[in-house]
Amino acid sequence: MSQTDLARFRRRCAQFRWLAVFMVVSVGALLALIHLVAPIMIWTRGSPDFGSRLVVSVIWAIPAACYLFGVWSIGRAMGDLARGRLFQPTVSDALRRVGLALGAGGVFSVFVMSNLLRVLGAAQGGYLHFDVPGMTLGMIGGALFLLGGVVEQAGKVQAELDEMI
Repeated sequence: MSQTDLARFRRRCAQFRWLAVFMVVSVGALLALIHLVAPIMIWTRGSPDFGSRLVVSVIWAIPAACYLFGVWSIGRAMGDLARGRLFQPTVSDALRRVGLALGAGGVFSVFVMSNLLRVLGAAQGGYLHFDVPGMTLGMIGGALFLLGGVVEQAGKVQAELDEMI
């Protein structure tokens, strides 16, 4: 890779990092407005069931918060690459964090959220929420987490081979 290509790659990584920061801040602010500020505003007007509404609202926001953490992790990795950090350890860490975030959000969305909402009386239904996007993100998250381990192991093997030469 030539110096101009490397400079262009780092510049694009920096731009993508700021895009990720913008997305996390803007969507995070909207989530906070919808799931925290709005219930508090309703409570100040005299709503008697404020606690349960707030808890239900926070439960609905948890998967989105996990997904936003995944976006934040990608932005962090892009920032590290823009600053010149080595590719392999950066990608390995990013794959693991993004995989964990997507997997946790997907598992929570499919298995935990429906049961918590049912226990709180906010929803009716079965023990499993048939959420195809949540299932898909959970599976992709698990695969990314495993790939992060493979990339990390490949880096260790490469370092060991480099020492032999």
